Amino acid sequence: MENIKVSVILPVYNVEKYLKQCLDTIVGQTLKEIEILCVDDGSTDDSVQILKEYEQKDHRIKVLSQKNAGAGAARNLGLRHASGKYLSFLDSDDFFEPDMLETAYEQAERYQAEMVVFRSNQYLTEKDEYKETPWTLRMQELPPYAPFGRRQMTDNIFKVFVGWAWDKLFLKSFVDEKNLTFQEQRTSNDLLFVFSAVTLAKKIAVTDKILAHQRRDAKDSLSKTREKSWDCFYKALTALRERMKQEGIFEEVEKDFINYALHFSLWNLNTLAEPTQTILRNKLLEEWFADLGISGKNKEYFYNKSEYEQYAKLIESGK
Repeated sequence: MENIKVSVILPVYNVEKYLKQCLDTIVGQTLKEIEILCVDDGSTDDSVQILKEYEQKDHRIKVLSQKNAGAGAARNLGLRHASGKYLSFLDSDDFFEPDMLETAYEQAERYQAEMVVFRSNQYLTEKDEYKETPWTLRMQELPPYAPFGRRQMTDNIFKVFVGWAWDKLFLKSFVDEKNLTFQEQRTSNDLLFVFSAVTLAKKIAVTDKILAHQRRDAKDSLSKTREKSWDCFYKALTALRERMKQEGIFEEVEKDFINYALHFSLWNLNTLAEPTQTILRNKLLEEWFADLGISGKNKEYFYNKSEYEQYAKLIESGK
């Protein structure tokens, strides 16, 4: 297939329950000039059979396989095979509006953007209802024009968008030029890729329209078993910091980074179950708050005072 406008990269792991709905909303996209690279990550259920059925029915689908190594490794494998002008990294338990890719593609072409961000909401599986998520795209922090870069954002550049990849479209030549890849770890594997793109892109555009639906509350969701990968967020943050230093821009973004590091540390701490929560709490107090640059900063340094107050209480309790 020539002139592929978007390469869709879809990691798949034991998601037979939701996979057909996901694939139907991808093959049914109004943008037809796409390739769909489905990467089986060592599934042990019927996911592979479903993928092969769809591959036989639609020439745009190509199934790739790897031993179980996580979504980050699966996305990197798909990235190596992608030949489209733009890249879309989707999750196989989510589903999408029919015009998602066309809308994002047209916005990217209009502004010659390296990155396009659009709105999403959550689909609560067990309640069969949708929940609005206005915090995933903070329009009030963006300039009234496009395209723009990090310097035109008025708030913490790591809080304007969320560090996941599936509500964004990326220019492949930009990804290749900047050598952006996903961390090959169990969770928080897209933070490095996404926030590196946010800081390095000079041309970002947005679409203030809900185009993707993130499935939540699924009992087998990866986010509900983060106890197995409680340190991945820290590895993601330190890798991002190292990339910013390599680019020579860390001093410029340092305050935003430290504020985000506190936010993300507390979010992980607050959402973990015991006994892992205590393990993380001790690690933060003994090492990671200091290593991430949070220790020693006064209240005025932090944008979110309630986060600072929780941090201060943690420090006090650890004395």
